[in-house]
Amino acid sequence: MAYWLFKTEPDAFSIDDLKSAPAQTTAWEGVRNYQARNFMRDDVKLGDLVMIYHSSCKQVGVAGIATVTTEAYPDPCQFDLSSDYYDPKSSNDKPRWVVVEVSYQQHLSKLVSLKAIKKNDAITEIALKKGGRLSVMPVTQADWDEIMKMAQ
Repeated sequence: MAYWLFKTEPDAFSIDDLKSAPAQTTAWEGVRNYQARNFMRDDVKLGDLVMIYHSSCKQVGVAGIATVTTEAYPDPCQFDLSSDYYDPKSSNDKPRWVVVEVSYQQHLSKLVSLKAIKKNDAITEIALKKGGRLSVMPVTQADWDEIMKMAQ
């Protein structure tokens, strides 16, 4: 099992939205960065745990936990002309973008803020501390465990 951090803007989709989704599951659509896509396509696996991270909002930080419930498959939004995530360079034969599905596990007892993560010297590898802007990024088990302690 691996650990991940998936960023989302809570005005668009939040941990509350995931909890309220049918079967508390959603396709993680709209990833349009190649490195983030490659992580989802090549490395995110069934059963992996995901920190849901709220960004571009007043309270930036890790808000909850999800589990990966399907491995990568073509993002249907890339073919939908009405979607904000439509990509005219994608085709059914050569899709460029993928999704994984995630299921809600829990809200954290308290949001673990980016500021607190950056201040914690025990967190050493997470790209957030280095100004990482990817919407999908790996998290080491040590960093995962430390962030979970901070949520208590």
